[in-house]
Amino acid sequence: MELSKKQKFLISVISNVVIVVILSVCALSLFFVPNRKIIQTTNSEYNGTIYAGDKTSNNISLMVNVYWGNEYLEKMLEIFEKYEVKTTFFVGGTWVQENGDLLKKMHTLGHEIASHGYSHKQHGKISLEENLSEISKCHDLVKHNLKIDMGLFAPPGGSYSKNTTKAAESLGYKTIMWTRDTIDWRDQNADLIFTRAISNISGGDLVLMHPTKATAEALEQIILAVKQKGYNIVTVSETLAL
Repeated sequence: MELSKKQKFLISVISNVVIVVILSVCALSLFFVPNRKIIQTTNSEYNGTIYAGDKTSNNISLMVNVYWGNEYLEKMLEIFEKYEVKTTFFVGGTWVQENGDLLKKMHTLGHEIASHGYSHKQHGKISLEENLSEISKCHDLVKHNLKIDMGLFAPPGGSYSKNTTKAAESLGYKTIMWTRDTIDWRDQNADLIFTRAISNISGGDLVLMHPTKATAEALEQIILAVKQKGYNIVTVSETLAL
């Protein structure tokens, strides 16, 4: 039975509406995915990968990944010292090779030292053997400088796989991600970094940052705001109650 022009028109309209709805849903999904990454608070599908600490506590951590940014680290250390805040520095092996004195200063000031791998590879894309090598090399360098055994590992760029967590666990490490990401390596805006760090912050949060100019500018206000909300800023190990 041949459809009338009116029927064909209605079918066309309905089809277009359905397509628009589907595309809108897809677009919204893509829009909200990055935010989920920033405020992720549950463990990963891979055993041992941690995104948050004890959510019933009043502790939060400012975790600082370090491969560069020496020109801002001294200022950040001064601010941490001013407010009697201890943080966790996840250091890269290649950075440690060139900055032994600064590493020792961080440790002497009471900050926790943890691993960020050796050469900033995407750990989710390398083999088990390469994961073992990257983590081991950084471990050995830090132990040579500080005579300590680290126990926390943050994969560069948040890239990890079952090979990563297996390698880390076999070497005595817990794989650490983050609850909220300031994305300070990309967005050099102190106000934006401040907002991402403290908006809706809650106990157990791990706040990721780097030694950038904008982060150093925002750091004092971040610390004051977190404390004003009634939270303690402690090392990652303390937030995880290890």
